[in-house]
Amino acid sequence: MPHPDAAGSGAAEPDIATRSDLEHLLRRFYAAAFADPLIGPHFTEVARMDLAAHLPRITDFWESALLRSAAYRRNAFAPHAALHEREPLTAAHFGRWVQLWSAAVDGLHRGPLADRAKAQGERIALAMLRRTSGEDPATGGPGGFVPLSAVLLRSPG
Repeated sequence: MPHPDAAGSGAAEPDIATRSDLEHLLRRFYAAAFADPLIGPHFTEVARMDLAAHLPRITDFWESALLRSAAYRRNAFAPHAALHEREPLTAAHFGRWVQLWSAAVDGLHRGPLADRAKAQGERIALAMLRRTSGEDPATGGPGGFVPLSAVLLRSPG
């Protein structure tokens, strides 16, 4: 069964199972992220991200995290730290990233790996926030990060 597109029926596919599933998920996520008024400029103007070059690396990352491959052997924090130096990343940015990531996952997949992808995304966002800015939403720090558990997400379409 083919994946629904962003304007599709919204019917979810089975759980994340392959690198191809991750590539499709990441394309959907980045389409939303690049268009987002809050975080889009970080991708398109500050980082000037070349998605064609980035997609294989970020797919390696998620394949390693979710499918237990050893494809990713880089420092995931370093590019975010460099980006933060150019234009600060705030709790609002990371919170929006979590919302868009979770909506992309929910729009395509259901199951244990999809759940792990969403939980891992939230953990990564919190860790990046703490390391880049020192903000810690768990201690009432500034920023407005929205915990995934507090957000009702709906997939686009």
